[in-house]
Amino acid sequence: MTDEENPAQAVAAKGVRGALARYRVLAYVVGVGLLALVAAMVAKYAFDNTTPVAVVGPAHGFLYAVYLLTAFDLALKARWSVKGTLLVLVAGMIPFVSFVVERRVTRRTQAGQKL
Repeated sequence: MTDEENPAQAVAAKGVRGALARYRVLAYVVGVGLLALVAAMVAKYAFDNTTPVAVVGPAHGFLYAVYLLTAFDLALKARWSVKGTLLVLVAGMIPFVSFVVERRVTRRTQAGQKL
């Protein structure tokens, strides 16, 4: 039975696709923001310049909160396990990891696999 034959599955798949698109955007934004925060912290501690941290820190914190919401939304719609959900949520805290996890999440979600 295809999505066209079962409207409920078509709506569910569309919801997952939308949630995945939002998650992908936020994963990249948070990943770049985290790298900017690391650079700002280097500027703070190596060059005694606190301005970048004062700007980038709160912005990254807000964006990470939005990332958590979008990742959790995708987890609910794609029916991930608790362990998979927690690992994806933590991925936004480690530099470069959000990029790797985003690729894996996208690949598995598009294939219909659960985390």
